[in-house]
Amino acid sequence: MSRLITILFSGLILIQSFQIGMEDLMQLDELFEHAQFHKQEYGDNFFVFLSKHYGGLKAEHSTNHKEEQSDHEKLPFQCQGHSLVILAVLESTEFEASNQVDAPVGSKAVFHYSNLYSLLNKEELLQPPRNT
Repeated sequence: MSRLITILFSGLILIQSFQIGMEDLMQLDELFEHAQFHKQEYGDNFFVFLSKHYGGLKAEHSTNHKEEQSDHEKLPFQCQGHSLVILAVLESTEFEASNQVDAPVGSKAVFHYSNLYSLLNKEELLQPPRNT
C-alpha cells in the first residue's frame, strides 16, 4: 500500500513539474476535436497537427489561418508561464569588514539552571480515584 501511495505522489510531482494544470486536462476534448477538424479539412495526421499548434509550424499556421484563432485559444497547454530570476551581486569598497571580534575584557559568563519541573516528580501524574 505504501508503494502505491509513493508511486501516486511521484506521478503527481512529475505532472506538476510539467506545469500541467487541471484546466489543461479539462480541455483535452477541445484538442481532439480540433485535431479531427484538421484531419477532415487539411488531411493532417496527429503529429502534423501537433507541429502546427505546438511546434515549428505554429507561426506559419497562425498567420495563414487567422479565422481559427478563437479555436486555437481554447486548446490546452497554451500556458506561457515562465519565470526568470535575476541575481545581481554588487561589490562595494565603502565598507571594510573586520575579521576580529572584540570581546569585553573582564566579563565572566554566568549560567544558571533552575528546575521548573520539580513539582512533577513529587506526585504521579495519573492517580486512580480513592475512597476517603
